[in-house]
Amino acid sequence: MLTYLVGGILCIATLYMFVPSMITRITGFGVFRKGTIKKQVAFTFDDGPHPHYTPKLLDLLKLYQVKATFFVLGSQAEQNPELIRRMDREGHQIGIHNYCHTSNWMMLPSTIKREHLDRSADIIESIVGIRPNHYRPPWGLINIFDFFRYKQYRIVLWSLKAGDWNSRVCQTQLQSTLLGRITDGSVILLHDSGETMGADRNAPYFMLQALEEVLNQLQTRNLHFVRLDEMA
Repeated sequence: MLTYLVGGILCIATLYMFVPSMITRITGFGVFRKGTIKKQVAFTFDDGPHPHYTPKLLDLLKLYQVKATFFVLGSQAEQNPELIRRMDREGHQIGIHNYCHTSNWMMLPSTIKREHLDRSADIIESIVGIRPNHYRPPWGLINIFDFFRYKQYRIVLWSLKAGDWNSRVCQTQLQSTLLGRITDGSVILLHDSGETMGADRNAPYFMLQALEEVLNQLQTRNLHFVRLDEMA
């Protein structure tokens, strides 16, 4: 009996968590990962806004005239509404990254909708008057019910992940990885906060240093830095 019970639990877990995430990573089904228009590139930033690093990032983006997409945590937006207003005022797109950085594998669908998506959307809408419709689940982990949210939220993953949550990567590899792998339609995953599980707290400091040099060098490539809602 115990064997059957364990087998049933594993089967449900596989269908609920592993299969959907594997499908999205391999085929891109149900999610947006890469644009199709030449010379378009989308920078995206997760886990913020952070009271120290996000203003510096916004200054840098403004200097290089880059429009980006921020997937913010509802809890952080609630604590830093002035940064959400600044993102909106300076032409950036604001998306949802759950209320707190909790995996969709570990929650019921109703909890995700009520406590994370709708709650975060309400917070953002109350600050800037626009309801977000792009969503990136933490760690990009999808459960099977997330596929049914497409009418309300466009699920976005990425085509280029450079490991910038690690300070050592930021200091030694990030710049060369970005310059070597950014191409037409790239959706680039970066982070403007190091407060979440598995991240180094000072990693955004080094990310910003690398990003400044990357943006400086990318000027010669005639790229258009666009929001995700401007990308085909």
